[in-house]
Amino acid sequence: MPMPDRRAVLRLATVGIGVGIVSPRLFAQEKAGEMLASMTGEVTPIGTSERAGRLARAQAVMREAGIDALLVEPGASLIYYSGIRWHRSERLTALVIPASGAPLVVCPFFEKPSIDESLAIPAEVRVWQEHESPYTPIADFLTAKGLAKGSIGIEETVRYFAVDGLKAAIPAATLVKDPVTRALRMRKTAAEIALMQKAADVTMAAYRWTYPQVTAGMTPADIGALMSAATRQLGGKVEFNLVLLGEAAAYPHGSGKPQAVRAGDVVLMDCGCTVEDYQSDISRTWVHDATPTPQQRKVWNDVAHGQQIAFAAAQLGAPAGSVDDAVRGWYEKSGYGPGYALPGLSHRTGHGIGMEGHEPVNLVHGETTKLDIGMCFSNEPGLYLPGTMGIRMEDCFHMTQQGPAWFSKPPVSIEEPVG
Repeated sequence: MPMPDRRAVLRLATVGIGVGIVSPRLFAQEKAGEMLASMTGEVTPIGTSERAGRLARAQAVMREAGIDALLVEPGASLIYYSGIRWHRSERLTALVIPASGAPLVVCPFFEKPSIDESLAIPAEVRVWQEHESPYTPIADFLTAKGLAKGSIGIEETVRYFAVDGLKAAIPAATLVKDPVTRALRMRKTAAEIALMQKAADVTMAAYRWTYPQVTAGMTPADIGALMSAATRQLGGKVEFNLVLLGEAAAYPHGSGKPQAVRAGDVVLMDCGCTVEDYQSDISRTWVHDATPTPQQRKVWNDVAHGQQIAFAAAQLGAPAGSVDDAVRGWYEKSGYGPGYALPGLSHRTGHGIGMEGHEPVNLVHGETTKLDIGMCFSNEPGLYLPGTMGIRMEDCFHMTQQGPAWFSKPPVSIEEPVG
């Protein structure tokens, strides 16, 4: 890494940080702040009309499926429908969407002002006191609408105690798996795609800034600090920075052993950010400060080709699992595997992505869901050689009328490993 300039050193010194003991995180923030400008100032958040469209589509699917109401707890799906950004706790906060009419929000009395801050749709808000059941307002709402004996969909991440409490409050109702939310969230609109594109652009800009800063002796924490500082300065919210060095890159989610950058070793970074609730997920791998060995070059090139095979196989109407099969078939012919065996591709080729880093459906053997317009996936057919190294490039794509389109374009060579 280049030495900090004189102004940066003086500023750090004024708060008691000496030149010899500059914190990597503080230095990263200082350096990124001087060189990077925000890319997200002009982004358009999800607006009122977009959320209204979501509710209308959800209610249409509910009526078609014979679902009378839908229960949603805090998390990505609650934000998706209502804009409410809230945490899960032992105190129930929930959204109830009827098949027609305005939704209901139920929350603790003392939390209502906070809930109101992010509520972004027309909805009735009912509260419960600490000594009261949170399910009574839900039961009253459904009873008044004649739905207490109906079919109530339960969003797939709702906790058991909430399901159990609701069943006790409306015993004549039939509680069923939500057939609505996954189907809607899986297919992104143009507004969602635009936010995911911006998140990918931020992460790629952060990579381009971080890559030349990496020097021998740095730890994963040092490199992660650089990437995080750049991401924040560029306007993204940091979601994760996974940095794997040398042999640790052979294990997709890393190793607890001490690691430091060494010349000739692989550096694998897997990083993502959020822009207005929508995520990126991009991986890059290179050989630090040395000419790649024939083995490193071959495995890198094989992974790059694997990405292109996956991209070509991702066509409208194709089963999601066929994308994984296409890559794995070529890897097996090239001497990897078989199947998920090592050395080879020990995980799925990709996962769905959107408001969450991992969403249904996956590009994995046996997945029969057909690819459709608006679906978004990671493409990351890494190859892992235990005891030696791992190589992973990861770029996300979305399905269009013309087929797959990249959010970030894969790098072209191991000499130009970022792109």
